[in-house]
Amino acid sequence: MKWAYICLLMAGVLPVIAAGIAKAGAKGYDNHDPRAWMAKLSGRRARADAAQANSLEAFPFFAAGVLLTMHAGVNPGLIDALAAVFVLARIIYIACYVTDRASMRSMFWAVGYLCVLVLFGLAIAA
Repeated sequence: MKWAYICLLMAGVLPVIAAGIAKAGAKGYDNHDPRAWMAKLSGRRARADAAQANSLEAFPFFAAGVLLTMHAGVNPGLIDALAAVFVLARIIYIACYVTDRASMRSMFWAVGYLCVLVLFGLAIAA
């Protein structure tokens, strides 16, 4: 179950990484009003910002699924595996988003979402 904890940490850090991709090397970054500055981005940077937002949206659902399965006494190895697949799918999702591979991005989004649905299903069935 240690891996599930590590995956929770990794999933929580992914939005920060995506934000870093959006901001890295950009000119004129305004830390006084970063959201307005980010709203003006385009291309790869705008997609990285969108990946950040989606990663923030996905995290609570994932965290709840992991914690519920732990609480329900689901097999720790299964929780670890689903958490690892979720994080791997999210990493690939961010890479696909930044590099403008929309179809692949959607596929990896679905893989991550399915992992969370399975976590909830396991918790409910336990």
